[in-house]
Amino acid sequence: MAINPPLNRKLRMGLIGGGQGAFIGRVHATAAILDNRAVLVAGALSSNPEKAKASAPDYDIPAERAYGSVPEMVAAESKRADKVDFVSVATPNHTHFEIAKAFAEAGFNVMCDKPLTFDLKQAEQLAEIVKRTGVVFGVTHNYTGYPLVRQARAMVQNGDLGEIQAIRAFYIQGWLRTRLEKDAQKQASWRTDPAKSGAAGCFGDIGTHAYNLGRYITGLLPEQVSCRLNIFEKGRALDDYGTAIIQYENGALGTVTASQISHGRE
Repeated sequence: MAINPPLNRKLRMGLIGGGQGAFIGRVHATAAILDNRAVLVAGALSSNPEKAKASAPDYDIPAERAYGSVPEMVAAESKRADKVDFVSVATPNHTHFEIAKAFAEAGFNVMCDKPLTFDLKQAEQLAEIVKRTGVVFGVTHNYTGYPLVRQARAMVQNGDLGEIQAIRAFYIQGWLRTRLEKDAQKQASWRTDPAKSGAAGCFGDIGTHAYNLGRYITGLLPEQVSCRLNIFEKGRALDDYGTAIIQYENGALGTVTASQISHGRE
């Protein structure tokens, strides 16, 4: 991909998700401001049109660019001379594919939260759209931006640590140690619902981050994986704890552990 000429301005960002009661959308918006390379100018902040528009003042998004739905935003922004340069998709898992597809097909650059899609077929379809349209498309594994993570990666690449023989990664939380989904708590409700979260619960939600750090820092790919997932909260539909044992391509052994039911952790 060619390097684009400098714009001499901040990138215009659009946010999908992040309305009142949401979590990660606010994080992405804040990060964009802290990085000082983007300004949030438009959004479809909720699947509920009223909430989407009511949430816009929280982000200083002007009313005329506070959209009630993704189709409305795609149509309106496509006609603007100052349309958004990219959109950040910060919505529950089951919505990622259709949202990303709509924007990519319309020629917008996309940053999408993980998981990219629910299955390989959808991912391949998105890849074909990106190839055809030439848009920039990325998936946010946000922990790779931490300075110490970048330092660790550089040390491995420079050979400072020698050959990597073992990788141990873990991500431990405790906020799902009770069944918050029974109380209709928003973040718990969709994360524990297979129709919205996908095939995995805790391991898909945060275990992927732990694995990605090992992959990013070492550059190693897995050859064999054995994984055991558990459900400790009775009646829950998806895993809330799990451990994977990985053999990497150079023979190194690794473990990835993720929990959302460990007492003493938020």
